[in-house]
This record gives sequence, structure tokens and C-alpha cells, in this order.
Amino acid sequence: MTENPNIPETVRAVAADGTQLRYALMEMAGQMDDVITLGRGDPDLPTPAHIVEAANRAMREGRTGLTPVEGLPQLRAAIANHMREYNGLPVGAENVMVTTGGQEGLFLAIQALIDPGDEILVPDPRYTSYDDAIRRAGGEMVMVPTDREDAFNLEAEAVEAAITPASKALLIVTPSNPTAGIVTEDRLRAIADVCIRHNLIVIVDEIYGRIVYEPWRHFSIGSLPGMAERTITLDAFSKAYAMTGWRCGYVAAPENVIDAMARVKQVTTGPVATVSQWAGLAALTGPQDCVSDYLQIYTERRAVLLDGLDRMGFAYGEPRGGLFVWADSSSTGIHAAELSYLLLKEGRVLIFPGTAFGENWREYVRITLLEPIETLKAAVERMLPVLARYRA
Repeated sequence: MTENPNIPETVRAVAADGTQLRYALMEMAGQMDDVITLGRGDPDLPTPAHIVEAANRAMREGRTGLTPVEGLPQLRAAIANHMREYNGLPVGAENVMVTTGGQEGLFLAIQALIDPGDEILVPDPRYTSYDDAIRRAGGEMVMVPTDREDAFNLEAEAVEAAITPASKALLIVTPSNPTAGIVTEDRLRAIADVCIRHNLIVIVDEIYGRIVYEPWRHFSIGSLPGMAERTITLDAFSKAYAMTGWRCGYVAAPENVIDAMARVKQVTTGPVATVSQWAGLAALTGPQDCVSDYLQIYTERRAVLLDGLDRMGFAYGEPRGGLFVWADSSSTGIHAAELSYLLLKEGRVLIFPGTAFGENWREYVRITLLEPIETLKAAVERMLPVLARYRA
């Protein structure tokens, strides 16, 4: 594939480190005018007005004091009700903790469950914040492969093949960041059987669970027989309700796990900001048309972006959920690091190279749906001549 001689040495030097390269590209984009950003994963849509008003009302009424470390009782009850109705999980408020975003939920769960030397099976590719949480607990990651031809679905056979005597837990992310794949119900049922036979704990990140495209459906592994007592389910308000900056997530787990997480949270971050918890309560108990409206917007954007990628000759895994497309840059004949640089430098379009999501993904790029349709169309028109110029 093409190695462009005009790539600066500063970019080449960090190309193998996806996180450094991502930040280098973001810094470069910050110094340019009129850049279309298709890299970051934060929803661009506004937080729905009734959620903002609920937070304002709580502040006006002085409902801003500290809550229990596990969260506002009303919110914990509403989360439990939602997870029973939407996810089919047999949980009560005592099984719920409110966290400072989904990332803290993951960190607390890992700290509560993983001891030094424990292995946790992790799908590859993955959002590499998982790596940091596992390493800080002294855990060891064991990669479970997924592939584009299977839309990055997770296979029970691959999970079982990765198990060793040191295996303690399996991480499932559905829908996935970065692949936008989902783990389908049939696969989850087979994986549940494997986890029960091998006595594995399951940590499942479902933060994109309400952003799933027809005809696909979200399914929660914790709803299956024998799984509630071994499953920790992570979620947040960030994606479905466009509330990333509110930093309000939640975890559903067996009560002893919630207690262990609470002990860690008590001496680190303490309770989630109270105003954000009132906003979360309004999100779950208020009108839900915002969720379906936003999903329709993402569905339309997805169609535009996929059409553009087809025109550019990209191969990609079918994006069944979430806010991304995970595309194979080798289908363009240009290495992902070089392609990301060239699209930014010459096309003023920012995308992220795949090495930001695992060292095995040097030929992939992650492209987001988080711009209006006309902007996505403009991005495609900017990218086409760059690809034509450098395509092998």
C-alpha cells in the first residue's frame, strides 16, 4: 500500500501508538480552519429541553445537596424499573449504582472484581479505556478476535478458546465502540452457556444499547437464566439522551458487587453531581420521543455516510448500532495512519486511525455519524479527491 513521502516525521513517529496519533491529529485540526470532525464520539445533538428544565428546576428549588454514594434513591428506583422493562434484567434499586459517567462505572466494576493476575477476556478491537482500568487493577487482558466478515459479532467458540485457569471475567461491548457491531441474541445465549460452565463473571457495556438500527435488536445477556448473579451491566445517559457532559451513568449488578463498588467510590469521587442525577431522572421518567427522534436522525446520517464510503471504495463492517463506521483502509490502498493524516491535511476532514482501538488494527479507521447530513455530504466530497490522488 502507498507510503506517502510527504507525511511529516512527527506523524510517522507516533503512528504505531494510536492514542498519541489521535491526539496529534486533534492538535493539528485545532490549528486549521473549517475542519469537519468525524473523529470524536460525543453526540452533537442537544440535550432534550425537558431534561435541562428538570436540572434548572432542581437548582431553583435548592435540591442540590449530597446524595448517598450509590445515588439518588428516586433515580436508582427509576433505573431499576427501566432495566427491568427495557433490558429484561431482574433487578431492584439495591442492585443499582449511579456513576460519574459510564467510564467510572467500568473502573469501579474492575476495581471491585479483578485481582492482580486475574485474566479478563476482551473483544478485539475495543475502546482502550478498558485497558487502563484493567491494568490499574493488576489484571491481564486476553484478546478475543472478531472480524469484519461477521460484522464484528462475538463467537462463543472464540470466547471458550481464550479461557485459561486464570480467566475470571469476560467483557462484552454491544453495540461496540469502535466497530458498531452488536452481539446478537443467539450468540449471547451461546456465550452465556460458556460463562456458566466456566464460572466467568460478565461485564457488559450497553451504553449504545438504545442506538440500534433496523432490523437489528438489542439484547441483554443478564436477562438469561443463570446470568443475573454473574453479570454487571454498564450504561449511561450520555448517548441515547445526548448527555455526555452531564457525566451520569449507572451500573446494575448483584448487591454484593454494588456494595464493593460503593466502598471504592466513597473514597474517590463520592456521589455523582446531584443536579446531573435529577437530569437523569427526568430522562428516564419523561417523554421518550427524543430517543426515537435521535435514532431516526442517526439512521438517516448512517445511510448518507455509508453511501459515501461505498463511492470511495471502502470496505467496512456492517454498522448495526452505535455512532460509528469501522472501515478498512487497506481497501483504498493507503495505510490508515497516512490516510488519516492526508484526509486532514488536504481534505480538512478529521477521522481516527484504528490503532487508537487496538494494536492489531493498523489498517482500519473509525468514522463517526456526528455531523448534520449536509456536513457529512461535504466531508465525502472533500475526501474523494484525496483518495483519488493517493490511491495505489
